[in-house]
Amino acid sequence: MNNKRPSKIVLAYSGGLDTSVILKWLQEKYQCEVITFTADIGQGEEVEPAREKAKLLGVKKIYIENLEDTFIKDYVFPMFRCNAVYEGFYLLGTSIARPLIAKRQIEIAEIEGAEAVAHGATGKGNDQVRFELSYFSQNPKIQVIAPWREWGLTSRSKLIEYAEKHQISIAKDKRGEAPFSVDANLLHVSAEGKVLEDPWEEPKEYIYTRTVSPIDAPDKPTEITIDFLKGDPIRINNKRLKPSKIMKKLNFLGGENGIGRIDIVENRFVGMKSRGVYETPGGTILLTARRAIESITLDREAAHLKDEIMPKYAKLIYNGFWFSPEREMMQSLIDKSSKKVSGTVRLKLYKGNVIITGRKSENSLYSESLVTFEDSESDYDQSDAKGFIKLNALRLIKNNLK
Repeated sequence: MNNKRPSKIVLAYSGGLDTSVILKWLQEKYQCEVITFTADIGQGEEVEPAREKAKLLGVKKIYIENLEDTFIKDYVFPMFRCNAVYEGFYLLGTSIARPLIAKRQIEIAEIEGAEAVAHGATGKGNDQVRFELSYFSQNPKIQVIAPWREWGLTSRSKLIEYAEKHQISIAKDKRGEAPFSVDANLLHVSAEGKVLEDPWEEPKEYIYTRTVSPIDAPDKPTEITIDFLKGDPIRINNKRLKPSKIMKKLNFLGGENGIGRIDIVENRFVGMKSRGVYETPGGTILLTARRAIESITLDREAAHLKDEIMPKYAKLIYNGFWFSPEREMMQSLIDKSSKKVSGTVRLKLYKGNVIITGRKSENSLYSESLVTFEDSESDYDQSDAKGFIKLNALRLIKNNLK
């Protein structure tokens, strides 16, 4: 790792208060060129203002890129092929975005000949780990600058004081203590901190931005179909859409039906527990639909193996090991299992619920002639079950005789 004073730094820049202060602080401390990179991954707000703020702060080279389709196609969909859920509830919305941003940041550093990259993650959170593990996986020699671990701006008031001193614009709702921290992308919106720090306090309705309350959702269910090809969704209601449009449509449908809200206390990789309120409407629908199409297209032991490795896979993503060899090995297995996961799922969306009402596939392993209670011609002879049961009971009988 290079610790020399860099001549150029590439900063992951949102345009918000924190990264704007970081931008100025980097310019002052390192006396070098700072290049900004803003990734549009569906955060739901205009990214162009980030360009104007960067210009006002003297930045000459500004990268603003729409990576929505790359995010969904190359990161979210592969993750969903594993049905990944962390600690039973979290669909990894923030976790899966960081490796994409970090990878592109390193590519820009190489293009610009920058020796260092910087991020705005705090020293208490998971994102610092996710960014930096991803950086080093792409360039082991890159210098990483994490201002929150280095500077003396240890409080919100000090941050605002620094911003005012350097004439950095501050959004009105950022003056004083921010009510909570928000991170958003096309997969989810997360809220943490401040008014959410007490896990006994119920989240106020104003915290939610992507979903209506299930209580206030329509009294009539919304019925939809989702078509899958090799494990990935390709159509909604018979209309083919590109990956980002699939997620946007599912977010809209889920949001208006109050789907995808969770309030959890999770175990951070850095060692503490944290409370988070997440909205993942489209992802919640997608996960339920995927499991439905897998239920008729996946072999029993293949399905069970996926369920066994899923917690390990989810933990790798949560902890920042997307680019690790073990995640890539697991991905190969998962992708192979998805080759025949094609077909159609029918669902009803109703007041926070995703209800499966049908599933069909040309690759279906489900056989009506085998499962029917009526007489049928099949290879299954019910009398064979007697020997099957006796063989499986043998060890239980022997243990009981002792």
